[in-house]
Amino acid sequence: MSRMVKLGGFLAAGRGAARGIPVRSISCGSRRRAQDSQNSSSLGKRWKDTADTVIIGGGCVGVSLAYHLAKSGLKDVVLLEKSELTAGSTWHAAGLTTYYHPGINLKKVHYDSIKLYETLEEETGQAIGFHQPGSVRIASTAARVDEMRYQMTRTHWHVTPQYFITPEKVQELFPLLNMDKVLAGLYTPGDGHIDPYSLTMALAAGARMYGAQIYNPAPVSALTPRSDGKWDVQTPHGTIQANRIVNTAGFWAREVGQMIGFDHPTIPVHHQYVVTATVPEVKALKKELAVIRDLEGSYYLRQERDGLLFGPYEKMEKMVLQDSWVRDGVPPGFGKELFESDLDRIMEHIEMAMEMVPVLKKADIINVVSGPITYTPDLLPMVGPHQGVRNYWTAIGFGYGVIHAGGIGKFLSDWIRTGEPPYDLIECDPNRYGKWTDVPFMCAKARESYGFNNVVGYPKEERFAGRPTSRRSGVYELLKDKGSMGFHAGWEQPHYFYKPGDDIGYKPSFRRTNWFGPVGRECKLVMEKVGVIDLTPFGKFTVKGKDSLKLLDRLFANTMPKVGQTNISHMLTPSGKVYAEVTITQLTPGEFLLITGSGSELHDLRWIEAEAERGYDVEISNVTDEIGVLGIAGPNSRNVLQKLTSEDLSDAAFKFLQCKSIQLAGAPMRAIRISYTGELGWELYMEQENMAAVYQAMMEAGKDQGIDDFGTYAMASLRLEKGFRGWGAEMNCDTNPLEAGLDYFIKLNKPADFIGKKVLQEIKAKGLKRKLSYLSVQTDDIDPEGNETIWHNGKVVGNTTSGAYSYSSQQSLAFGYLPLELNSVGQTVEVELLGKKYPATVIQEPLVLTESTRTRLQKKAKAKA
Repeated sequence: MSRMVKLGGFLAAGRGAARGIPVRSISCGSRRRAQDSQNSSSLGKRWKDTADTVIIGGGCVGVSLAYHLAKSGLKDVVLLEKSELTAGSTWHAAGLTTYYHPGINLKKVHYDSIKLYETLEEETGQAIGFHQPGSVRIASTAARVDEMRYQMTRTHWHVTPQYFITPEKVQELFPLLNMDKVLAGLYTPGDGHIDPYSLTMALAAGARMYGAQIYNPAPVSALTPRSDGKWDVQTPHGTIQANRIVNTAGFWAREVGQMIGFDHPTIPVHHQYVVTATVPEVKALKKELAVIRDLEGSYYLRQERDGLLFGPYEKMEKMVLQDSWVRDGVPPGFGKELFESDLDRIMEHIEMAMEMVPVLKKADIINVVSGPITYTPDLLPMVGPHQGVRNYWTAIGFGYGVIHAGGIGKFLSDWIRTGEPPYDLIECDPNRYGKWTDVPFMCAKARESYGFNNVVGYPKEERFAGRPTSRRSGVYELLKDKGSMGFHAGWEQPHYFYKPGDDIGYKPSFRRTNWFGPVGRECKLVMEKVGVIDLTPFGKFTVKGKDSLKLLDRLFANTMPKVGQTNISHMLTPSGKVYAEVTITQLTPGEFLLITGSGSELHDLRWIEAEAERGYDVEISNVTDEIGVLGIAGPNSRNVLQKLTSEDLSDAAFKFLQCKSIQLAGAPMRAIRISYTGELGWELYMEQENMAAVYQAMMEAGKDQGIDDFGTYAMASLRLEKGFRGWGAEMNCDTNPLEAGLDYFIKLNKPADFIGKKVLQEIKAKGLKRKLSYLSVQTDDIDPEGNETIWHNGKVVGNTTSGAYSYSSQQSLAFGYLPLELNSVGQTVEVELLGKKYPATVIQEPLVLTESTRTRLQKKAKAKA
């Protein structure tokens, strides 16, 4: 028997007293029950030898996927659970549910989860203990108020209900609060909590009802890929041949991945929450308290029957990783066990909670739960098909599995059935990690992510633990101390550079901050003189072989460039959405170099490989780490490069989107491949070990031309001025290329039947409902970032996709989607920024012409004169 101890007693007794408190090693609510009949040693049902989809892991995420696949009509679904359903992290979870997420795409996941949970009990006949009293995020600093206003403008164009509320409304929703520090709240009606055990059992009942098979105990002992792309899944009960496998194994996911050669970057962390006995003031309430999240105190708190439950997130120096499981594996038999509690570790959060909710001081503790939850380096799960092996999918790394389970099950089910993601969720792509994601990096980032769980979420956020990784460009050592570095898929890339007198360092803000002046200086440099930028993080692939042209013609909507030429091309999904934007160069007959963004390297490579596996005779190589890239841009860039080579670089001899191999004086003798792209001037591709010499040769040659460095912030501003679209912003799996204004790159009349062609022809015939617009926004000390709400006549009419300040024209610019009737040049709308609606006008694009266009017009003007 555990004894009850008052929370306030810990404070009086001192911090060492907490370790002596005996606690029950079970969680609360309806999970206090005997193990059910599923713990039998035999399956008690007929074994299936084949399956369309085998799901490995019976937590709430895996069971949700089985439910959604079976309900959608895919009957041949098998779920294998090594011990019993909910074993692992699900059974002891606090069960919080919320519509809120600071990101854009995961709001959809949360929404789908809650809408499912609202109807699941009626559908399955299984009680799930779903409470929806709403939730309030509490702001007690000015920065938190800004953050809430920032999040409001990112939510107004979603279906999620969310409100910025006064302290009076906060107190109405949670009358037991000490209001001394409360400045405002972010209220989300419909939020609440659910019993994870009951939820999982209801999903399992639904999965079985629709035809899925759930086997347990059925641990997977081996996974063997077959030559036809299928899998042999071996268990003590026999082998199942599966068309695909999905790893949903929670904190066993790393071990499942290792069966096929992957070290998934997932690690268990210790998370504790405290449950109190009945609190008289809680019992006296006439309605359930809203869930609160005290962001400065870094804890959540909700009502649990007539008591309270609260769980903190300790700072990174105090939190505990179960790193021995990464090294040695999960102990055999661990499933529904807990760790020893350590209230000393969370004492400062207990103190803050007692200050904010004074009734806690007299509350009796009846239970402390300390269990493992799984983290990835960036706290987001890994969801989708994995690059490097056929038909292997993951849904792992869930720090918040209960609220993600319903929506992720639907997301993956739709993707498996249709062959494409139902909406953009690239931030959860399992392929965002690579070989550079080693164990030290994973541990450092997991600590940081847990400890930073409730820090203020600023735009342009940077986190520094675990950096730099093994991914370092050939000029990293030359540049690392000269400016502010950003993190891109493991690479360090300069955001902007310092000069004497600058206010340096990382100083995030929701308004213009210390980078604003230096970025303007760099934009002026590129527009008037010449600048150099490190572009090494680009993803880079080569495709060659007998069927290379045939493959790329199938994958891309543009025609393929001739030898020595470059173009911009787009891969589309079967439903005509933009899966990727890629720059393609044909180096030699049948040999192509493909360049994509750093954040979509393996995302794009997986899509290309998947199509190639359909019978194309090609060789595909990822050369991202081997090849370094330097960009040189500005009106003097051609003069600088011409000093270093005997190759004729004149406009007549080296045209826009042309590519050649050249030698540069002062650089290693191996040829450097150079491409004139216009947008960034010139791009030079070379071996990593030659980058420093090439960079130094250019900087020396450009001294009399005013050469200097520039970073990605300036590049983003210059991109927007020129009206260039960006993948992941103006175009993604939520948009088609016609509404994004990419018509020039989409060759609907080319002979090849590229993916998405037929659907796109139908979309064009039917006509568009919205289109990307180019906006001038009248702001003050703030600029659009993207994903802000656009208003017209008091109604939400669209959203921005990206934004920046134009230093050339001295105004804020943004791209945004608007309905066709509001798309005309001169149309006025409003863009919401930090709770204020700023006037905006649709303008003609581009605001600033590209260098190649300016040169062409200048020649025409001279010819007329």
